[in-house]
Amino acid sequence: MNVLVRLGRSVLPVLSITLLMGALGQNLFGATVVVGSCRNLVQFSTIAAAITAVPSGSIIQICPGTYTEQLSINKSLTLTGVPSGTSDAIVILPPSGGLSGNATSLSSGNPIAAQVWILGPATVNMNNIIVDSVGNGQSGCGQPTLVGILYQNATGTLNHVVTRNQWVGASESDAGSNGCQTGLGIFAQSGGGGTSKLSVIASSVHDYQKNGITGNEVGTTLIVINSDVAGQGATNGAAENGVQIGFGAAGTVSGSLVIDDVWAPDTLSDPGDAAAGILLFDAAAGNTTVKGNTVGNTQFGIAAVTDTSGEGDGASITLNKVFGTRIFDAIDVCVNNSVVQTNTIMNSSESAIHLDASCGATGSGNTVTQNVIVDACTGVLQDSGVSGNTITPNTYNAIVTTTGSSCTPAPSARVGTKAGAARTATHHSPIRP
Repeated sequence: MNVLVRLGRSVLPVLSITLLMGALGQNLFGATVVVGSCRNLVQFSTIAAAITAVPSGSIIQICPGTYTEQLSINKSLTLTGVPSGTSDAIVILPPSGGLSGNATSLSSGNPIAAQVWILGPATVNMNNIIVDSVGNGQSGCGQPTLVGILYQNATGTLNHVVTRNQWVGASESDAGSNGCQTGLGIFAQSGGGGTSKLSVIASSVHDYQKNGITGNEVGTTLIVINSDVAGQGATNGAAENGVQIGFGAAGTVSGSLVIDDVWAPDTLSDPGDAAAGILLFDAAAGNTTVKGNTVGNTQFGIAAVTDTSGEGDGASITLNKVFGTRIFDAIDVCVNNSVVQTNTIMNSSESAIHLDASCGATGSGNTVTQNVIVDACTGVLQDSGVSGNTITPNTYNAIVTTTGSSCTPAPSARVGTKAGAARTATHHSPIRP
């Protein structure tokens, strides 16, 4: 007779209970357990039950399948999806009743509904897991900010992780909901003197409503490596950003593909809605690197901007390929003392590189050299008032004006002339929940 014992929401054989108690009581460094039955380990039927039962430092293996859960983690763990037979898709969906507010923003105190919430000082690593927010139950603005994976004052690595469908309403194009400033794939945030360090490696982030990957606040370090971030394409909803490092956060974005962030109704004179591929907004001075990425089909390609004097200075933007920017600049430099080198820029509606004074006393002291620029209305655009920039040598091909202080795109791109600071930094649309 096989006697079963119920532990939380899981049903375990007595032998499994004995093994688990041994793991919990004898191994101070954690246990290795499994969710599902694809491994000969202590077994749980839900991820939440495993998280509750195991000690800090444990490894939770997850068998292929669909898990309808909203998870909160406040201990150091590793969650790893494992293959079984020909299957290896581990999908976490919202519970049948949708997602509820389970966290609070460390900057504003506003509520957040995170499908997976990691609260520090824990270190939580996740591998080979899909977090899909379809069916989250939110509709309309004024709801808790929707986040796929949230790290707060926590550390970890996301490796081969997918976030998708972080949008609210009946569909991704729901006219009553898709303009709400919500829907983040991955979000790292610090506050109250805490720190967060999150690495996103070889991961896929797509179908978000507002931002793909975001790191905000002093104390946060966001590292994005060899990942793909794809927006919705032209949308009338929220102005998206593929990757954002902002409000005192530091970080690196390297070797990644960032595409399809376009706010469709935007125009040159619109003061605050433009989408960006990679946005550094009030980032930690001297602590941001954007290197070796491919960024395309966005309104701004890469933007380093500020609305606070001194913030964001000293950015390094090198070895990137930026193509197909719509309306605005391929690389917008509205900070000081930054390096923009060895980038390849093709097909930019406006300038390839803009040394921008619209953030105040910014756009000065930058080094803009060894870039290859093909097809733009102006190669390097310098606003009136910027000074001390080095802008040679660069290679220009099929450029209306190689360098200058004004830019007149071809009629097919936009009718009008941009001269000097025709807009302000508020044209960028960062998120700060």
